[in-house]
Amino acid sequence: MTDEPATTDDPMMTDDATTTDNATTTESTASDDVAQKLVVTGTPGTGKTTATEQLAADTDAEIIHLNDAIREFELYSERDADRDSLVTDLDAVREHLGEWRGILESHLAHHVDADRVVVLRCEPSILEDRLRDRGDSDAKAQENAESEALDVVLSEAVENHGEGAVYEVDTTDREPSAVAAEIAAVRNGDREPGVGAVDFTGYLVG
Repeated sequence: MTDEPATTDDPMMTDDATTTDNATTTESTASDDVAQKLVVTGTPGTGKTTATEQLAADTDAEIIHLNDAIREFELYSERDADRDSLVTDLDAVREHLGEWRGILESHLAHHVDADRVVVLRCEPSILEDRLRDRGDSDAKAQENAESEALDVVLSEAVENHGEGAVYEVDTTDREPSAVAAEIAAVRNGDREPGVGAVDFTGYLVG
């Protein structure tokens, strides 16, 4: 995907908005059944947009595609010509979102406050093929595959929100409807949080 939001903090993440950042907070919803603010994040190509669009027909929650908003409302500080990406201004993103409610989807979504955070995962070699198929350069596809193997987004999500608010979902070889069902279960409080069950480090040594 060309000219999309990435982050300066993470030079390997190229879907492509880079970010300038100040703060992220997490609001606990331990006593609530349904998460009012649900984030769906993950390395580019893990299926966030497809799964949330599948979910749209079965929920009354607003689906917010953050990358679209970053481009439409110019929520970026500059354009990185070398990386063919926009440098997202996360403070501007947070101001734009305000007291948002619904399901927020983007590889940058874990940088904003949320009740629960779903991190979609995908086996890196499959992810790399997906990204090439959709038109990404070999270098960009490999960078994102390496980021996935290194748990970059997952680590950021845990750092920003804590393990108790993060739900890892492996999308490898799964239908979008099944992934959407997993996201719905997280939103409805029908699944326990969990991280660390997915290990793709073999991609780095294979």
